[in-house]
Amino acid sequence: MAKILIVEDNALNIKLFCDLLAAHGHQPEAVTDSRNALDKAREFKPELVITDIQLPHVSGLELIRMMRKDDRLADVPIMAVTAYSAQGDEERIRAAGAQAYVSKPISVVKFVQAVEELLAPSAAEDPTGQSQQGWANEADDGPGPGETGGDES
Repeated sequence: MAKILIVEDNALNIKLFCDLLAAHGHQPEAVTDSRNALDKAREFKPELVITDIQLPHVSGLELIRMMRKDDRLADVPIMAVTAYSAQGDEERIRAAGAQAYVSKPISVVKFVQAVEELLAPSAAEDPTGQSQQGWANEADDGPGPGETGGDES
């Protein structure tokens, strides 16, 4: 069981992420106001942070940068999730310090796989030593049952 902090302002996405993570034996904790996320992360001591990028007040990108500068949070894996992906976004998000980038609508199976990969970093390496980042964004045949769309409001 891993402690996972979710920084998300959309109630439906929070419910989906929390339900998925709890169903897989994890302990999710949600923060809806990004201004409180850094303090909550220090208090909660998560083993993984999942953050939306399009957040009011403090953007997910800014939050990632702040976590990477904090000695207590610098090594915590971060998964960025966003519905608004433009050319170059993934590169900027990874450059800020996120290990994974998942675009909405999420594939439930791929979301859970990405979480498990981030919680077991040694499994994320192939025999050549290359990280398997980005696989969670591989195209599939669209959202299936139980998968969420990209409403960020």
